[in-house]
Amino acid sequence: MIQVLAFYLFAITAVVSGVMVVFSRNPVHSVLWLILAFFSAAGLFVMMGAEFLAMLLMIVYVGAVAVLFLFVVMMLDIDFAALRGRVAEYLPIGLAIGLVLIMQLSFGFLAWQEVDAVRPADELSRGVGNANQLGMVIYTKYVYAFQVAGLILLVAMIGAIVLTLRHRDGVKKQNVLEQVWRDPKEAVVMRDVKPGGSL
Repeated sequence: MIQVLAFYLFAITAVVSGVMVVFSRNPVHSVLWLILAFFSAAGLFVMMGAEFLAMLLMIVYVGAVAVLFLFVVMMLDIDFAALRGRVAEYLPIGLAIGLVLIMQLSFGFLAWQEVDAVRPADELSRGVGNANQLGMVIYTKYVYAFQVAGLILLVAMIGAIVLTLRHRDGVKKQNVLEQVWRDPKEAVVMRDVKPGGSL
C-alpha cells in the first residue's frame, strides 16, 4: 500500500512539475520545477530498483545541468517579454513537433508487451546490484561501443579547447620543458655581497 501511494505521489509530482516547466512565466521558476521533476523521476527509479540510475540522475542532471541552467538564466539579461511576443510565429512548428512526439509515444505504448516469465539471465543476475549489472553489460557486450563513445567525447573536448584557445601577445607563459632541462649552474648565480653594500 505504501509503495502504491509513493508511486502515485512521485508520478503526479513529475507530471505536474513537467507541465509547470512549460507553462511557468518566470524562467527561474521553470528551472526549479525542472529540478523537482528530476527528483520525482529519481524517486520512481529507486522504486523500480534502479538505484544507480537514480543516483546518476541526481548527480548529473540536478547537480550539474539544472544548476547550470539556473545560473545561465539568472546571469543573462534576456528580455523574455519580447521572446513571448514571438510565440505565435513558431506555434505551427511547435505543434507539428508535439504531434510527432505524441505519435511516437503512442506507437511505443501500443507495442508494449509484458513478460511474466523469468529468463535464465535474470536468474543469474539475482542478488547482484543494479550498478554491478550495468557494469557487466557495458564492459562485456557493449565494451567497444563504450570505448567509441569515450573517444568521441574526448575528441569533442579537445575540439572545444582548440576552438576557444586564443593566443595573445604580451602574456607571460610558462615553458615547463625549459624549466625542467635548465642547467643549475646557469640558474643559480653566487654573489659575494660585502657588508653594507648592495648588488
